Amino acid sequence: MSQPAAHRRRPESISHVDAKEAVDLATAQPENVFLFAPNLIAAVSLHFMSYHPVYCTITYSISCLLDAVDGQVARARGETSKFGAVLDMVTDRCTTSCLLCYLAIAYPTWAILFQFLIALDFSSHYMHMYSSLATGSASHKKVTSDVSRILWLYYNDARTLFLVCAGNELFFVALYLAKWTTASVPVDLSWISVPFFGHFLTNITYAEAVACLTGPVCLLKNIINVVQLWKASKILVGVDLAERAEARRLKAI
Repeated sequence: MSQPAAHRRRPESISHVDAKEAVDLATAQPENVFLFAPNLIAAVSLHFMSYHPVYCTITYSISCLLDAVDGQVARARGETSKFGAVLDMVTDRCTTSCLLCYLAIAYPTWAILFQFLIALDFSSHYMHMYSSLATGSASHKKVTSDVSRILWLYYNDARTLFLVCAGNELFFVALYLAKWTTASVPVDLSWISVPFFGHFLTNITYAEAVACLTGPVCLLKNIINVVQLWKASKILVGVDLAERAEARRLKAI
């Protein structure tokens, strides 16, 4: 009789390095892996965020672009690592969360929404990363279509991943710039009426126009986050059930 699917699909557990040994190995490295260019530029953008929108937008955008490129370069050169994958995810979450914190202050009426987006972003990525480790996956981006088709399309197509992430960040940057700019789009859009919003396109600024265009991408990104959180939760529940079943089997022997 064949084993249950949970047992068949689960790979053998990998060996673990002693924590002290790992610390010593990392300390012996001459390069400070925390001082990567995208991380430093992101820190500079946060410094300018509250008083210089131009410098903040430029450095934030450069940081996001470099962050998107360095992963591709590492994979092309065969230099991927567990630390690099985790650091990439953590710095992305932290940088975006800092911008969302600013937006929560700039748009106090919508503060609860920005707080929700921060919580969803962190929780979904943490759960997804942990479920990947628990199932022995080599990377959190190794998602098969039978687990989740939307996550498979998101992570396994570099263009989709880049466009969704870029559109999501651009939406937040546009909201940020909307608080600093007043130049209106030189097109009369007053004749356009949007349900529930009326003629809000009248005298719309460039930043607001970009936010309108990228808003659907942000919505898609957060739908993906919800799916990611749900699937990761189910995987971890399945791992727990498989481990308990194995423990009962061993106890019965």
